[in-house]
Amino acid sequence: MTPVRPLARTAPERPPAPADQGPLPASDGTLTWLLVAAAVMIVGLAVAGPEALRAPLGLAGTLAGMAAVGYGTFRVALPEDRAPWRHLCLAGLLFLAGLITRVTVPGAAVSPPTAAALIPDAFVVPGYLVAAYAFADLLSRRHADRDDPAWVDAALVGVASAFMAWTYLVAPSIAQTGLPALRFANSFFPVIDVVLIVLVAQLALAGGARAPALWLLILGAGSLLSGDLLYTIRDGALADISPHLVDVLYTTSFLLFGAATTHPSMRTLTEPQQTVVSALSPLRTAVIALVVLVPVIVTTVEPIGGVLDGVVRATLCALLVFAVLFRVVRSNDSRARAESATRRRATHDALTDLPNRELLTESITEWSEAALENGKQISLLFIDLDRFKMINDHWGHHVGDELLCAVAGRLSEHVRGADLICRIGGDEFVIAFASPSHTVLAEAVAARVLDLFARPFDLSVGSVVVSASIGVARTGGGAEALELIRDADTAMYKAKGSGRNTYALFDSSLRDEVRDRLQLEQALRGALERGELYATYQPIIALDSGELDGFETLMRWEHPELGPVTPLRFIPVAEETGLIVESGAWLLRESAGQVAAWRREHGRPLHISVNVSVRQLRDHDLVGVVRDVLADTGLPPDALWLEITESGVMEDTETALAALKALHDLGVTLAVDDFGTGYSSLSYLNLLPVDIVKLDRSFVSEIGSSAANESIVRAVLAMADALGLRVVAEGVETAPQRDWLRAQGCDLAQGWLFGRPVRATETVI
Repeated sequence: MTPVRPLARTAPERPPAPADQGPLPASDGTLTWLLVAAAVMIVGLAVAGPEALRAPLGLAGTLAGMAAVGYGTFRVALPEDRAPWRHLCLAGLLFLAGLITRVTVPGAAVSPPTAAALIPDAFVVPGYLVAAYAFADLLSRRHADRDDPAWVDAALVGVASAFMAWTYLVAPSIAQTGLPALRFANSFFPVIDVVLIVLVAQLALAGGARAPALWLLILGAGSLLSGDLLYTIRDGALADISPHLVDVLYTTSFLLFGAATTHPSMRTLTEPQQTVVSALSPLRTAVIALVVLVPVIVTTVEPIGGVLDGVVRATLCALLVFAVLFRVVRSNDSRARAESATRRRATHDALTDLPNRELLTESITEWSEAALENGKQISLLFIDLDRFKMINDHWGHHVGDELLCAVAGRLSEHVRGADLICRIGGDEFVIAFASPSHTVLAEAVAARVLDLFARPFDLSVGSVVVSASIGVARTGGGAEALELIRDADTAMYKAKGSGRNTYALFDSSLRDEVRDRLQLEQALRGALERGELYATYQPIIALDSGELDGFETLMRWEHPELGPVTPLRFIPVAEETGLIVESGAWLLRESAGQVAAWRREHGRPLHISVNVSVRQLRDHDLVGVVRDVLADTGLPPDALWLEITESGVMEDTETALAALKALHDLGVTLAVDDFGTGYSSLSYLNLLPVDIVKLDRSFVSEIGSSAANESIVRAVLAMADALGLRVVAEGVETAPQRDWLRAQGCDLAQGWLFGRPVRATETVI
């Protein structure tokens, strides 16, 4: 019967309290402790004080307790949480009315009781019901877990208490007095008190802080139980109990309830708490065992006193068995729900509630076994959001999470019910489905998904448009799930390499490309330490004079087994893996030191132009690296040109602009590389603190054969002149190209006409 422990549930946030309901100052707790002191004093006077003071003190204590309950309800409790305290206040008024009636109505307080005793009971019984409702409302507001067996345990204790009360209070009392109806009602007041105590105790078991107000409620319920128990014993003529002692216990319960209501911590009793259902403790197990075994033992030991006694005992024992059975069933249901919840947490994404990689793998495995028999194929669409990192960096991760949930919702709305949509990590989603092998459903779904991303997503920051790259992989069955996911992932990278916002189909050649790329990456790691990387220098010429103005340095890689590796192969790998940061810093230091040495040796104001990658531009250490290089080499800042691409800047504009401004403040010359191939516009040139524009070779190569390209080059030269920028033409390979550029006023040029990139030892100054 041990309950399964589900995950802790965090309670929802409470609405803010009204402005006029701020927390009470700490001094307001003084009233609470004054009431507690009064309760202690009344108990003391009842035991040792003069008899003449007992009645006035009891009345004063009762009225003070009721006044305190009213004060706490309407001055301490928050307006939205006053309902249970109002009910407790009403219960106190009903109890007070019952006490007054018992004193004022003739015959209502005599012992043994007469029919007049039913008059105060007409107030007291509803008072107990209202008090029970108040405590249940408090417990409900603290959000006790539905799997918590505390309610069943309370019922067990209540039924067992009822059995003991019947056996040792009600049955003997009925046998002695001949007033069964009155005895029956009065004798069961202690049973109701037990239920009240159990309800109050559950407030403590419902989690959260063990506030002083909670303990005061428990003590008040205990005092009420003691008073009712002694009252029942006295009225049943089972023992000689002083009526003053009973009155003291009732007065004490009023004072303690008032003290609990006035203490500032009473607000925590209506606050939602984090609930944890734990395994049965040894004490709780022992209590459950006792409430089950004791009635059985009593039934065996105590003889049945008649038909009524037998019927009542049998009924209570049946209720006890039913409660135990209900607890067992509830425990099993709780375990099943917990296992189901654990299974769902293991197979679903916590953010979007979509299936995760584990469930995707299981589903593909099941489909694969059936695909071979049914002649179907399994298709996988691996969806990756383009430039998702920019959204997180710009608006924060909470907006990124919003976008992921919006994407999950949109995808779920536009696929078939039998299809599986998963989020397998980060910004990666997968759509998996089975279809007849002769269809082209996968391509159609991929195209439809791209159309879905064409519509903006409405987020808290406004409408956001994001594209996606999709990889498509298919199998006719028998394939491993992880292999199919890997193939779709590989195809997705092909789609990204094709310009993003498209889809690509997997074929076996892609697997070879991935293998080659992994081998290249492993070979690149450590290439710098092994001395396999080296710098080359290509001259940059001043067109008006034909003199050498400086060099552009380019990184090259000579692998002992692979031989010379073209930059088109290893630079993207270095960029993606982050190796470009370290190797780029080395190239900067190496080339700056070399040109500084040439300047000293030849006495010529040469400059060195170094490419800065997107990854380097995002690196916060870049400015410090450049500053150290200038200080260590003695190269003047304006002799160091750093080349950036427009597209690289626009990948993360805010970070890039901050880095470029800091570099410009160092006095470094900044150049826009490959101008005309990216986000080329006057607005970007005005935005970037650049001094040089490098005209892309694709425009230079068409000089003399394309009038349209020549017009573009003239426009770029005119624009740069108007902005006070110098222009370097890249890829000049013929004398006619050089002469035409010189005639148009181009400042500088580089290309094979003037020299190929070579090592420093082969460079001619």
